[in-house]
Amino acid sequence: MPASKAIQETFQKEYSGEKGFADLYKQRLIELRREPLAIVRVEKPTNIARAHRLGYKAKKGFVVVRVRIRKGSGLHKRPHGGRRPKRMGVRKLTRKRSIQAMAEMRASRKYPNCEVFNSYWIAEDGQDKYFEVILVDTSAPEIKSDREVNWICSPKQRGRAERGLTSAGKKSRGLLHKGIGTEKTRPSLGAKGNKGK
Repeated sequence: MPASKAIQETFQKEYSGEKGFADLYKQRLIELRREPLAIVRVEKPTNIARAHRLGYKAKKGFVVVRVRIRKGSGLHKRPHGGRRPKRMGVRKLTRKRSIQAMAEMRASRKYPNCEVFNSYWIAEDGQDKYFEVILVDTSAPEIKSDREVNWICSPKQRGRAERGLTSAGKKSRGLLHKGIGTEKTRPSLGAKGNKGK
């Protein structure tokens, strides 16, 4: 079995033992809750195998940021105007963007000289979710000379997280799946009389 696959399985599976994944996960959550800042730069990815699969490289120009973001669909106020009971509800209302896409946007705002490459989930509790966002410094010479990554230096890639060009953003826009049943998701969610979402 390749080393990266073994690391990935170790990170995901809960197995018995003195230092199993469950114990490591609980200890990690305790440390994450004690962190006062919502957006923190980390030295290396928590889940190295996952980060490598998403394109992370241990070289200058790559930045990994951990983002804490609240769970749930946000605050919805009960409307003041008259409505029938069916339309008065404030529950089961979801945002147009996923929580992961929101985390990418916050990381992008915190580091304006970098572009969001990708992100992945690392932990969650009853109140918050934690994601690690991979950022790339588009002005770094190491990135510009790397043929596999330098596409992100193009001016067309500016504001990727805000424009929904990352994987999480495309998923929120309904663009990850193609074929029968997805005709209304293109060119946008607002097309075809807002029937995309």
